[in-house]
Amino acid sequence: MNDNDRSIVAFAMLAHATVHTYELSIPIFVVIWLQQFPVTEATLGIVVAVGYALFGIGALPGGVLADRLGAKNLVVACLLGMGGSFLVLGFAPGVPSIALALGLWGVAASVYHPAGLSLLSTGVDERGTGFAYHGMAGNLGIAFGPLVTALLLLVFEWQTVAWLLALPAALAVLYALSAEFDETAAISTDGGESGDDADADPEAADSGGLRDFLADSRSLFTAGFALAVGVVLMNGLFYRGVLTFLPDVLGSFLPPITDYVQLFEPGSPMAEEFDLASYVYVALLTVGIGGQYVGGKLTDRVQVTRGLLAVFAGLAVVAVLFVPAAEAGLGPLLAISATLGFLLFAVQPLYQAAIAEYSPPDGRGLSYGFTYLANFGVGAAGAALAGVLLSAVGTDGTFLALAAFPALGAGLALTLSRVGTRHSSS
Repeated sequence: MNDNDRSIVAFAMLAHATVHTYELSIPIFVVIWLQQFPVTEATLGIVVAVGYALFGIGALPGGVLADRLGAKNLVVACLLGMGGSFLVLGFAPGVPSIALALGLWGVAASVYHPAGLSLLSTGVDERGTGFAYHGMAGNLGIAFGPLVTALLLLVFEWQTVAWLLALPAALAVLYALSAEFDETAAISTDGGESGDDADADPEAADSGGLRDFLADSRSLFTAGFALAVGVVLMNGLFYRGVLTFLPDVLGSFLPPITDYVQLFEPGSPMAEEFDLASYVYVALLTVGIGGQYVGGKLTDRVQVTRGLLAVFAGLAVVAVLFVPAAEAGLGPLLAISATLGFLLFAVQPLYQAAIAEYSPPDGRGLSYGFTYLANFGVGAAGAALAGVLLSAVGTDGTFLALAAFPALGAGLALTLSRVGTRHSSS
């Protein structure tokens, strides 16, 4: 990669890791909030779902704003908003103010993916390499966020931890302000319109109104693309439904750590605060890095719909077997958790490849917006659903119900392989 590529990729990697650091720290806080506030899992699930829903709903306007304001400017605003929302979270005295802080985080975070992916696609010549590093950074954030949160909770109150978590965003902003790069370097390189040419056409600069948006959306939604978005939606509902309460669920199956090893002095504050479930959760997310890598390799070696069918089928089986395995002992619980983490992230590069195959290259930005609206926006309903199910039918019934989403995803992938029309250029 050239200097411009490296500068953009480093900036996007840092921002992507920061977004997911916050996203996956929230389930760790959920465990604490369930203990400290008189709130049911159903209510807290709805509260968390609001923040996660806004994380996805803002993807469409985020894509439009990225075109108008510039991707770098929007990512910097995203980082400032996320850090500020966690400062607000640290002052939250109860569940309503927690809901407000999470809502602010969702609005700020929502613009990242369309802006960050747009920046990589227009500014980086070696896009494949750039997207690979970008995805790896996201997974590091997914594992890093819960780990740091769990470690900080050993020594600080949760409000202090929320304030401390504002620091990564502040550091990322400082780096962003010093980074210099050309956001459109790859456009002229690959034969597209240069930035100067685009500025010379006032009609092009003024495009993106509601009429154009509706027209572009209608042309984008072929049968193939609609099915691909359906696949993404099934992933989003299962992903959010499983992960939001997973640390709390794991805690109900795991025995005290002292049954295996004495890490702290008995009765010490550290021993009381140590939550083995949080670290199993982090390990599960870390295994997902390997799943992301394998899923990415599969996109180059097998038909993407076949890969989706296989991974979704595996997730459905894991969801059905999760509780029986967890009840069988520590070994089976760790094995099923690792398998869940691996498959949960292996599906991501596969559905991203499906979106690319079933959308036209000139509609890729809009396709990203609809993708993350489905995955993070509508998919956030999985958190609320999981909370309601846990309150109503318990853990066993919840996992059995959630298994329907990957099963439906497998069915949609099979249908996509038969009726979808792929685009020759991606």
